[in-house]
Amino acid sequence: MIRNTLSLLLLCLFLLPGCMEYGDRVQEEFDTGKDFGDGSVPTGRGLFITNEGNFMYGNASLSYYDPESMRVENEVFVRANGFKLGDVAQSMIIHNGVGWVVVNNSGVIFAIDPDTFREIGRITGFTSPRHIHFLSDEKAYVTQLWDPRIYIVNPKTYGITGYIETDMDFESGSTEQMVQYGKYVFTNCWSYQNRILKIDTETDRVVGELTVGIQPTSLVMDCHDRLWTITDGGYEGSPYGYEAPTLCCIDAETFTVVKQFRFGLGDCPSEVQLNGSRDTLYWINKSVWRMDVDAERIPVKPFLEYRKTLYYGLTVNPVNSDVYIADAIDYVQPGVVYRYSSEGKQLDKFPVGIIPGSFCWR
Repeated sequence: MIRNTLSLLLLCLFLLPGCMEYGDRVQEEFDTGKDFGDGSVPTGRGLFITNEGNFMYGNASLSYYDPESMRVENEVFVRANGFKLGDVAQSMIIHNGVGWVVVNNSGVIFAIDPDTFREIGRITGFTSPRHIHFLSDEKAYVTQLWDPRIYIVNPKTYGITGYIETDMDFESGSTEQMVQYGKYVFTNCWSYQNRILKIDTETDRVVGELTVGIQPTSLVMDCHDRLWTITDGGYEGSPYGYEAPTLCCIDAETFTVVKQFRFGLGDCPSEVQLNGSRDTLYWINKSVWRMDVDAERIPVKPFLEYRKTLYYGLTVNPVNSDVYIADAIDYVQPGVVYRYSSEGKQLDKFPVGIIPGSFCWR
């Protein structure tokens, strides 16, 4: 997730004296293919929530929610494995029946069984991993914060096999989310950057870059093979600059900007997402907003009104378009997730871990 890094760091330093150590726990048995152990049976199409936890606290966690039974299980990683997930759980994806949990500040990616939540392997040796994108069963890319290189890994051997070099430096170089179009992978450069990179997966080289607004925070591809990124515009006093944020549409074939929508100076949009058919965009800008990908202007009325809280993460059920919003509340206490129908009706609210940031659908 992309956040106001300075604010979070100051908060974490304030909290650091109260840091607690938690000992090993007894392992529990889970099997989401059967039941939760109390008679409630999951559907098998569940939702994982990665809870970042507080920076330097090592209290990241993983939650699992079953939409049909409306049952949530928290701390499933530590309960299943007997040890903690680590420091800052950044993202998770499932590839060929294996869950891959990226833990940023711990520099590790765990491979887990998504039914039992048990670790089956791990990749270590990263600087600060953010996201993993699979090209095949034996090759994947891993983006980094505070490291301009994109790591190449072999998921079968759990090893780092190489790097993709960029022209960024270690102080400000970073890459984030990834999407693929043909043989090319695109990634947004966020921290003190303003560009999208185009990578040839056959040569593992950057073959193009496109300048967008300051600090593009996320990246998705719609049903017309167009990339969408949302920029946060930086912040007042930033050495890299400060400008109005934008929502930018890029043609993947020509790698050119085809549409750009501007927000107000001081707005802080983030978390651009798509529904299952990839024809509708969602994002957070205090409220939650929704827009058809073919629209020619940003809507004037939000999909879900601002509730004077901290909307932090967002996902849309790819099957029925239910919307899930992670609320970090105050970055300290455990957060909650709100579930809404595609018509905007609240269907559920459930507790999760500290700073729920990203989601992964089974």
